[in-house]
Amino acid sequence: MQIIKKTNIDFIGKKKISFIISAVVAVIGIVGIIQIARGAANMGIDFTGGTSLQLKFDKPIPMEDARRALLKNGLETSLQEIKEGNKLLIKVGKANVPLGKVATTVEDVFKKEFPGNAFVVESSTEIGPAIGDKLRKDTLFAIVVSMIGIIIYIAWRFDFKFGVAAAIATLHDVFAMIAVFYLLHREINLLFITAVLTIAGYSLTDTVVVFDRIRENLRKQTKETMPVIFNRSINEVLSRTIITALTTLLASLSLLFFGGEVIHDFALALVVGILVGIYSSVFVASPLVAVWESRGQSGNA
Repeated sequence: MQIIKKTNIDFIGKKKISFIISAVVAVIGIVGIIQIARGAANMGIDFTGGTSLQLKFDKPIPMEDARRALLKNGLETSLQEIKEGNKLLIKVGKANVPLGKVATTVEDVFKKEFPGNAFVVESSTEIGPAIGDKLRKDTLFAIVVSMIGIIIYIAWRFDFKFGVAAAIATLHDVFAMIAVFYLLHREINLLFITAVLTIAGYSLTDTVVVFDRIRENLRKQTKETMPVIFNRSINEVLSRTIITALTTLLASLSLLFFGGEVIHDFALALVVGILVGIYSSVFVASPLVAVWESRGQSGNA
């Protein structure tokens, strides 16, 4: 079944526009990373330390009423409503009570402020600030190591130029996801980092497919210019790229709209990452190699 017919789109010719867009996105992402490193972004308790509780109430409870009651008792919280089962996910960062007593304090607040609405504690987790700080540093280290691994792998499989271009494209995807979450003031937590590393692998796979076709066409040693060879290669795998992306997007969009509040941000990160990953394979990684190869060709001439 042929969904997309043969195309002849000049992707490389649009490299200046794509590079400008990518540079803007990267700058915003870098600002977001700096804020994350400083702990100034909307960091989850995974990185800052705090307490997370999930409460199940007999009757629905308005989130604003719950937030107001907690603030009145010195608890700065992040609330998520889980409508199925009248549940509230409560994350407490800064508090005027010792860390070990936060969960008890939250329970006491709801018993006092909402005496006619009984509840049970379904889960409770506490993370100390030292552990949160270590997780934040380890996360940044993991991203750096993964980028180095990508360069080594692609350089071994293809060429050093391809390895550098793939690493830049993958970093671009990471920056883009961080930029979106930073601008939307979404919480940066371990689920988000999981999504980032997942998308890094997805984007790399898509880039490898494009690079495989480019390498095959380069080996034919035609008299075509580099932009022509690269455009033809991208167009030849475009149908595969779009169909794979749509299939993956269907699953991610299902999680986003039907997966519930708890994994909403994780699903959002996947959707953003898949879209950005397609863009970077076509408009970032491939044009970078094309420019590099063209300069090498000119130098040899």
